[in-house]
Amino acid sequence: MGAHGRLSSQAARRSISRTLWSGQPCRSAATVVATQPAASKVLPFEAIPHSGHNAWINLFQFWRSNSFQNLHHVMQRNFQNLGPIYREKLGTHDSINVFLPHDAAQLFRAEGTLPRRMGIDAWTAHRELRNQNCGIFLLNGEKWLSDRLILNKEVISLMGARKFLPFLDTVAEDFVDFLHRQIRKNSRGSLTVDLYHDLFRFTLEGKRHYVLYGERLGLLEERPRPESQQFIEAVETMLKTTLPLLFIPPGVMRWVHRGLWLDHVAAWDAIFKHADRCIQNIYQEFCVAQPCKYSGIMSELLLQEEMSLDCIKANMIELTAGGVETTAMPLLFTLFELARNPQVQAAVREEIRRADALGPQELSKVLSGLPLLKGAIKETLRLYPVGITVQRYPVRDMVLQNYHVPAGTLCQVSLYSMGRSPVVFRNPERYDPTRWLGKQDNGFKALAFGFGARQCIGRRLAEAEMQLFLMHVLRNFRVDTVSKADIKTVYSFAAWRGEAGGWLPPSTPSQEIPQGTVPCCPGLDRGPWGEPPP
Repeated sequence: MGAHGRLSSQAARRSISRTLWSGQPCRSAATVVATQPAASKVLPFEAIPHSGHNAWINLFQFWRSNSFQNLHHVMQRNFQNLGPIYREKLGTHDSINVFLPHDAAQLFRAEGTLPRRMGIDAWTAHRELRNQNCGIFLLNGEKWLSDRLILNKEVISLMGARKFLPFLDTVAEDFVDFLHRQIRKNSRGSLTVDLYHDLFRFTLEGKRHYVLYGERLGLLEERPRPESQQFIEAVETMLKTTLPLLFIPPGVMRWVHRGLWLDHVAAWDAIFKHADRCIQNIYQEFCVAQPCKYSGIMSELLLQEEMSLDCIKANMIELTAGGVETTAMPLLFTLFELARNPQVQAAVREEIRRADALGPQELSKVLSGLPLLKGAIKETLRLYPVGITVQRYPVRDMVLQNYHVPAGTLCQVSLYSMGRSPVVFRNPERYDPTRWLGKQDNGFKALAFGFGARQCIGRRLAEAEMQLFLMHVLRNFRVDTVSKADIKTVYSFAAWRGEAGGWLPPSTPSQEIPQGTVPCCPGLDRGPWGEPPP
């Protein structure tokens, strides 16, 4: 196909794109896509619409315009202007970006038996600098597979989940007690609070400490330990400094942005120091006497004797650092959406009450009877995905949107763009957990935890923690918000911040709130005599 044909194809795609993103009804937009005549010939890789040919000029413009913090919006605009597929060069990265579910399906079919996703050079550079092992988040190939299979049994399998559910349930109950104590200090019987930091402490206490190490940190006490707060600050700094370093070669980042790099290294050093202390305590206790009952994931891995202590340590650190904020944010955004959609909140609470009426049951069975609550979490992750893309390197040549994509090309599925597209979801701006309950085709539309063998290993941990938290909170409180306005968000790798610079009320990773207010600030009310509200 000649140049004229390629230009016509790109123009047609741009025309389709404008229709898709114009806010027209989903039905008509979908029809536009479906009725486009198939191209007679697969177009070459070089013909894919692009956001700029020079990778370093593009990176400089990103830096100058502070586009990293608005990466989710930048990707939306690129899809609007360039169509459902585009190529982007940023520094060392050259990627293909798509957002439609059928393109995601095509990509995952080509991921191979050893799936690879985009690495994080800054994290790997720290491990090399400190002579530390990498966990499965940073590993690829056979080493990744062997470690992943061992960890699967304790972290993501149904059998493993049944063992750690009681730990998560205990911490969720303690968080409700923590809130009750705060409310009792207020004669009005209600509490208006920015829950972000409290949720951070909750997730660190539960999933990241009690479940992993089998010990409590005391973060839900009146005066948490100073070292725990230092760890929280280190995780925040690590995430905040990751994004600016994402597209720069390790050898360059240490000099071009030396201060940023040093902050990043110091944050990881603090995280490792905290984890080292926990791991050594547990290892010493384990050597004295092996536990006779379940006492956390690390103890189970030590009992199995299938991984070296250094490998266990590397993976415990990644699980600890990688899952605190990425669970706290979705919880905060879920509370925000339930607060500004009281009818949804009431329906979820009624579902919980119906489950309670069945009497005491095993926790896994209780959670299986709460589909609307699970739908609420899915809906939050649709609107506020913790990671805005899922990446793979296909192991074979493939065709996406009638363009040839060579094997080994970095391909990204934009979750933020997918979740807010009227082509993919009817009334995407509406918070509607019931959209996940019907028999409609939801294949490859819920990818917040990834897909396949390389999906997030902490998925069951995160889902169970969020479900139990919401179950206990909604059983005891009504959640309100000081503002129902959409929250303006900026992206910070795996977290979201407010435009004024404070951490947003967040959501799975990116949200907004009026300047000068707390992103979510839900108010918690008890009914008369301390009973849950009607």
